[in-house]
Amino acid sequence: MKARDPITNLINHLTRLPGIGEKTAARLAFHVMNAPESFAQGLADALLNVKDRIQLCSQCCNLTESDPCSVCVSAKRDPSTVCVVGRPQDLRAIEATGEYRGLFHVLHGVLSPLEGIGPDDIRLKELVVRLHPRDQDPIKEIIVATNPTTDGETTALYISRLLSPFDVKVTRIAFGIPMGGDLEYTDKVTLSRALAGRREI
Repeated sequence: MKARDPITNLINHLTRLPGIGEKTAARLAFHVMNAPESFAQGLADALLNVKDRIQLCSQCCNLTESDPCSVCVSAKRDPSTVCVVGRPQDLRAIEATGEYRGLFHVLHGVLSPLEGIGPDDIRLKELVVRLHPRDQDPIKEIIVATNPTTDGETTALYISRLLSPFDVKVTRIAFGIPMGGDLEYTDKVTLSRALAGRREI
């Protein structure tokens, strides 16, 4: 097949997505090719809209179309509690439980010395800024909801030490989630119990 062949080109682009091997990429490419043109156009529009219209919330660093995001501006949320997560998809998983009514902060990663990811590579400075005195209601509790992995635990302990000078309680979600698990794929009941059984660190 020629390198410039449209099907091969699409397969090559799809294989760059995480978790997509060549066989899966080929299956997806042929599905798109055999689908109505409206499907392909809708998919292309959705991809471009995500790149053009999504930005980081200036308060919580979540991905959003409007800044501040709908969670940060909601009068129904408890501004005294902030749940810190590693990725936007973790925030979505917790929101899906319907049990948590506080605010969020998205780190966009966790500390990983082996991969060269340090404190300056994730959104920790933005978290600290939120704890400084301001006109809004003060934050009383930080819930660290990073994944229960070695890097997630390292990040939780670092946050606990980083925030020790502040008058804020730092808690860790309970381990209803198995070690090595992933928040994105955890069921709602387990996530709800983990939030309810959080502990101070």
